[in-house]
Amino acid sequence: MKNKQKYCIYIIDYFKSKPIELPKITILVDNGYHPDKLTQALEQIYPQIMTKIQFELSPKPSKAEKEANGKSGFVPVAARWVIERSNAWVERCKSLVKNFDRTLARANAKLKLYFIRLMLRRLANS
Repeated sequence: MKNKQKYCIYIIDYFKSKPIELPKITILVDNGYHPDKLTQALEQIYPQIMTKIQFELSPKPSKAEKEANGKSGFVPVAARWVIERSNAWVERCKSLVKNFDRTLARANAKLKLYFIRLMLRRLANS
């Protein structure tokens, strides 16, 4: 639990140091999340955070769109699917499954190195 609290503090510090003049960071969420509740919770921690981020709900395909494509049941949303696959790939890297890093910069660097390694392996196989 202490690691999660430290990680949250690093993330909030990142947003506090981000200049307001820069464009807002868009966070893509699916329909299982409630942006209003997330906004309220984040504003309790850091009131000015919504001047630096915005939430965007990923579009949910309608029944008509599913039928037009000849699909039914669960259909993954294209933008959201990229995020889910990336998370699944990260979980395969043992050192990234748990957050042992003391700084956000170090955790970010490890994540980038993992994806570089993943891309190099794929290039080598092709």
